[in-house]
Amino acid sequence: MVNPAFQHRVVTTFQRYIGNPMLRRSPAQTLLETTGRVSGQPRQTPIGGARVGNSFWLVSEFGERSQYIRNIQADNRVRLRLRGQWHSGTAHLLPEDDARARLRTLPRYNSAAVRAVGTDLLTVRVDLD
Repeated sequence: MVNPAFQHRVVTTFQRYIGNPMLRRSPAQTLLETTGRVSGQPRQTPIGGARVGNSFWLVSEFGERSQYIRNIQADNRVRLRLRGQWHSGTAHLLPEDDARARLRTLPRYNSAAVRAVGTDLLTVRVDLD
C-alpha cells in the first residue's frame, strides 16, 4: 500500500504543475474559484461534480489538506464556472456526508479518479445564488 502522505505529494505536484494548468484552459471544464486565504487573490481549481437544482456537489480527494478546502474554511464565498458561465455561491463542507456514496451519484469518470487517488474524501456542497 502507498503511503498516503507520499501519494498526496505526488498527486498534488502533478495537479499543480501539469493537470490544473491544462484543464483551466478548457472552456468546458468546471472551475471552482476561491479567495486565497493568505494572498486574498482569486484561486481557480478545476473540479468535477454535478449540479442538482440550485446546488453543486463535489468530493475533494484530500479533504482538509486540499488548498481550496483551506480557502473555503477561511471564506466560503466562491464562484463556479459551469458550462462557460460564472455563478456565485456559498460552499459548505459536509464531513458527516458519506463521500463514497456521494461519488456514486456524481459523474463516473471524475468519481473514479477521486476514488483512485483520494485518501481523505470530503463532500462539498455549493449553494448557488
